[in-house]
Amino acid sequence: GGEAAAAMSGSEGLLSVDYEVSGRVQGVFFRKYTQGEAKRLGLVGWVQNTSHGTVQGQVQGPAERVRELQEWLRKTGSPQSRISHAEFSNEKPIAALEHADFKIVK
Repeated sequence: GGEAAAAMSGSEGLLSVDYEVSGRVQGVFFRKYTQGEAKRLGLVGWVQNTSHGTVQGQVQGPAERVRELQEWLRKTGSPQSRISHAEFSNEKPIAALEHADFKIVK
């Protein structure tokens, strides 16, 4: 099973990205679904509702997986949600993960 370990560290390192999703994303279990998807992909970070009706957070992990979550945040979201816009910022390579897991911040 050496391949899996090699694949994880692959050529692409770890990435950290902040995100903010607009649309009908509060009161539709968006945070819970985001957490579930992030954990499925093996990512860490956090997600929270903002006072102006959006959902924001940060995600960190292998670049390829981070891209998958970005795509999910842009197009999928929770079943009841209606995403109008997903914005990503502060994208940067990191040497190590800064979070232990993926949390929902109240």
